[in-house]
Amino acid sequence: MINPSSDCTEILVGKAASMDGSTIVARNEDGYGPINPIKFVAHVAKDQKNAFYTSVTTGVKVPLPEHALRYTATPQADQSDGQYEEAGINELNVGMSSTETTATNARVLGYDPLVHDGIDEEAMLTLVLPYVKSAKEGAKRLGALLEKYGTGECNSIAFNDKDEIWLLETAGGHHWAAMRLPEDTYAIVPNQTVMQEVDVNDTDNFLVATDLVEFVEKHHLNPQPGHFNFREIFGTQSEADAYYNTPRTWYGQKMFNPEIEQVPTAQDMPMCRKPAKKLAIEDVEAFLSSHYNGTKYDPFGTFASGTPKEQRQFRSIAMDRNQASSILQIRNDVDDDHAAIQWLSMGFFAYSPYVPFFTNITDTPEDYKNTTTEVSVDNVYWLEKTLSVIIEPHYHEYSDMVHAYLDGCQSFARQRVEETDQAVAKADDVTEFLTASNQTTAGEISSRTHQLFNNLVKKGLLLSKTTWEKGQNL
Repeated sequence: MINPSSDCTEILVGKAASMDGSTIVARNEDGYGPINPIKFVAHVAKDQKNAFYTSVTTGVKVPLPEHALRYTATPQADQSDGQYEEAGINELNVGMSSTETTATNARVLGYDPLVHDGIDEEAMLTLVLPYVKSAKEGAKRLGALLEKYGTGECNSIAFNDKDEIWLLETAGGHHWAAMRLPEDTYAIVPNQTVMQEVDVNDTDNFLVATDLVEFVEKHHLNPQPGHFNFREIFGTQSEADAYYNTPRTWYGQKMFNPEIEQVPTAQDMPMCRKPAKKLAIEDVEAFLSSHYNGTKYDPFGTFASGTPKEQRQFRSIAMDRNQASSILQIRNDVDDDHAAIQWLSMGFFAYSPYVPFFTNITDTPEDYKNTTTEVSVDNVYWLEKTLSVIIEPHYHEYSDMVHAYLDGCQSFARQRVEETDQAVAKADDVTEFLTASNQTTAGEISSRTHQLFNNLVKKGLLLSKTTWEKGQNL
């Protein structure tokens, strides 16, 4: 039950678990196949009376509030089957990532089947992010829409503001629950229902569908009376989960809690953990671009000598199906007008840098918004995808060049954030200043990416198996 457009990996980091006190919601958007061109855009705020959203995939027609906030988004380049805006931050510094595909078990679906004329992934961000003032309000609005219109997919959706992170998980066609992530924890969501104990009476930390408890009781769905374990009631614990999903949780928790012994296929790993040390943006990037590095399960076989079967045993986090990765960071140590940053990577994330975009903006760089459906290195999506085609066959020959490029880009990104933070106070128009600052940052990283492309092609021409030196074998 994997949705073709959101076979993804997500990590959430509470503000007391992050190194700088930020809330972090981050997710890799992975397609069913390796190609799904993505662009990065900024929508302007607008007033809209008697406006409706009509889905091109399900036909659902939803009335919209009269005012839409400005927000960023990463939609598909080809929108013939919907926008799929996926990830962004609005002008009130509320972030939304939608969606992480999950699964509801067959027993539950017998009583609340999925519907085909409701609200699916392609519409969720568009219907919610421009209209909410907090993370919790985002969960409430989406939950109400799901109850009213239903959904044809199983998903989890994350929201953050400067204080809180909320994760909403759907269950069947019309049911859902949401929880506030404890501030001192992180959580990994790998295409699987992950929420555990839900206290329906604790509305500061949990929200649920209006009839969720009655629905569970009526149909005898709870295997643990006295508890309300959302994962046990609604989720799956299948063999597919053990090899496709749980290894990603295992690897992330291995990275951030190395003292804990677990096996990759364990079905009882907790959703939330307190990290052994506080996490930075670089830690989140390392997880989202990882491929079981340093273990026998690494498909690149870089540091450990796994067998070919072991190297292909578990679904990697960085893989050919990577499309766009957004780290939505809301900071607490700067003024609100420049607190929100969307760190964006495109292509195959093991080879692609994360670029920091302040989201209090009116526009995005040309090579991020001009993505085409056909290959063109004039846009960042296809440039990074083309690099992966060059790098993967000769990964070990290119790895030093690639890692030097990635490290250099990350240091430059940090420098640019710091410079922008220092200069923004002098700006006459903060939004205009941040829009221009993003152009400078992205322009430099794009220039470095084109230079890497140049260097890789030139080196690759020396790696041909048909190379023949003059005088050879004479």
